This record gives sequence, structure tokens and C-alpha cells, in this order.
Amino acid sequence: MADDIIVSRDDWSLHRKGYLDQTRHKEKVEEVIKQQLRDLIVDESIILTDGKKNTKIPMRSLEEFRFRYDLNKKNHTGQGTKKMVPGEIIGSDPTKGKGAAGNGAGEEPGQDIYEVEVTYEDLANILFAELKLPNLDDKKRPLIAHDRPEFNDVRKKGLMSNVDKKRTLLESIKRQAFSQKQNKEARLRISPEDLRYKTWETRPNFETNAVILAMMDTSGSMGQFEKYIARTFFFWMVRFLRLKYENVEIRFLAHHTEAKEVTETEFFTRGESGGTRCSSVYQYAIDLIESEYPPEHYNIYPVHFTDGDNIGSDNSKALALMQRLVEMSRVVGYGEILRTHYSSTLMSTLKRITDPKLRLVTIRERNEVYVALKTVFS
Repeated sequence: MADDIIVSRDDWSLHRKGYLDQTRHKEKVEEVIKQQLRDLIVDESIILTDGKKNTKIPMRSLEEFRFRYDLNKKNHTGQGTKKMVPGEIIGSDPTKGKGAAGNGAGEEPGQDIYEVEVTYEDLANILFAELKLPNLDDKKRPLIAHDRPEFNDVRKKGLMSNVDKKRTLLESIKRQAFSQKQNKEARLRISPEDLRYKTWETRPNFETNAVILAMMDTSGSMGQFEKYIARTFFFWMVRFLRLKYENVEIRFLAHHTEAKEVTETEFFTRGESGGTRCSSVYQYAIDLIESEYPPEHYNIYPVHFTDGDNIGSDNSKALALMQRLVEMSRVVGYGEILRTHYSSTLMSTLKRITDPKLRLVTIRERNEVYVALKTVFS
């Protein structure tokens, strides 16, 4: 029959060599990105261009699999003594290694290193895979985020991309078992009447309400380093939330001695001036929650970043307001950006709160932004 489909066991791996090499290359690139992720997410070329510009990372060139001959002509070099698995090293050259510095020109060939472009999407996919909104709870008023397809039926007609292979094989086996002309030595054949296709229905996907209160210190004590680190944290936080959650609101609050709500553009470009009174932004957040986001209907996540240089007389008030904020929220993140090894008086004050929903982080180096993101959103 011209329309028959033959089930074959031929090895097609050689015909897919280009695809396999491409997959291997992607895996190597992802491995290098994971190794350098702490430094890559604070790269100015991505942060300052709003993710529109790519960055580059050094990477060893990929070599084709081949036999390596023993130039020293030893017996049984690289011979395995047990059952081997793919990727296992069965031998190495003990004479080959890194030359010591200061011994003159070396004779060994070097490794080919080339630069690979890394896009914002590459970093985001790897970084966001480890992040989530913690303690997310089903609230009383969920909103419809988007429709999702659900495969729940099987039919005899449909698209070839939706073929149900298991049911198709079962239909073919049943047909041949009941056929009077069954030939036990014949190959398994799949005819068009054996094909079965998955079909789907579109159903609404409900997501829980959540609101993020992004709070940043814009006082005069926030220098270039502190400002850049805070903006880098919030840059990745905003994109993580918008990529992984359809129904999350983000409100941007800026403060010095007074707090106010600003637009997203103003939040990331606002200059610094004035003193620091952290209680002002905590009070503003509490008022916002009480007026627009009742905790029984919303998952609330306030996140505050500052340099910790708060007015000493304000610490007791900030502690009381933070305690209220923790009680109203699922998780509260508080981060300090310091260039010294000492903690601020505000951090020492907030440590009196023993509730695990308060997550405290300190950033002293650029590459610690990654750790801060995982601490708050995990």
C-alpha cells in the first residue's frame, strides 16, 4: 500500500549530525553562562541599555570527537578495564600541562578561545529558572490571566503534529490482531485508518493576585555604586516578574526623607538628594496596602534597597512599621548596599524581627546581586 507507514529501527543519528552539534554547542554556552552568571547580570552593556545590547563571554572552541594517538608509543594507552559510559575519560597525557611562568617560551599549542555573544534572553532564561514568588497563596479573588490549551480528547482526524503515537500503535496492533490475513513475520505497518490525533479545548487559566512594592532610597548618600547595584537588582526583578507571572502588579516607590510613588522610568533614572528617613517609605507602603491591596485578597511582596545610612532617631519608628509590613505581606525583602564590612544601625535594628518572612541581604560586591535575587525570590 502506498499510504502505509513503516516503523523502522534504522539509526538516523548520522543524518542528524548538524542538529546534534548545534545542541552540543548550546549546552556548552549555557554551561559557561552558569559559571559566569554572577558577573554577567551586572554587566553595564545589558543594564544601561535596558537589555537591548548583547554582551560577550570567552569560551573554548568545540572539537570533533576523534582518536588521540599516543606519541610516546606506550602499550595499552587509554585502555578501559570496565564498562565505560559516554563522556568518561579513559586516558590522559601526564606530560601535558600548564607551563610554569617565567620559564621562557612554551612549545605546547594553546587552546582556541573565542567570544560568544550572550543576549538578554539567554541570561534571563537561566537566571529566572531558579526564581519564584515565595509563599504564593490562593486568594479569594483570583483574576483570569490567560487561556491555556488542554488536551483531553482523541479523534481520527487532525494535524500531523498532534499525532498520538501510543494510541496510533495500539490501533495498528489491534487491527492486525483481528485481521484474518495476519502474517506473523510481516513488519508492523500503520495505515491511515490507524492514526489517532490529540485535540484540545481552551480553558481559562486562573492566577492568584500579587503586588510587588519596589522601594528604593534616592537620598544624597546613595553614590554611583549603590545606585547602580540597586537599579541592577530591580532591573532583573521587574523582568523576572513580567516574564513568569501574568497577573502581578508592580508599584514603584522612591524616598529620601519623604516617600512618593513614581513611574517606572523615573524609578530607574531618578537622581539623588536630601537625607534618609526609611520610615517614610514603610508608612507609604502600609497606607497603599490598606487602601488598595487588602492582604486577604492579595499576595504582597515589598522589597526595599538602601545604603543603610538612616537617621538614628528614625530607627525605632522604622522597626515598628517594618513589623507591621511583615505581618501584612507574604515576604519582605530588605537589602543594604555597603562598601565596608560593618552593618548599619538600621540593619542591626531590623534583625530584632525574628519572623522568617523578613529576608535581609547585604551587597558589598557587584557579583552578590545574584545571591540577593535568590535570597528574596526563592
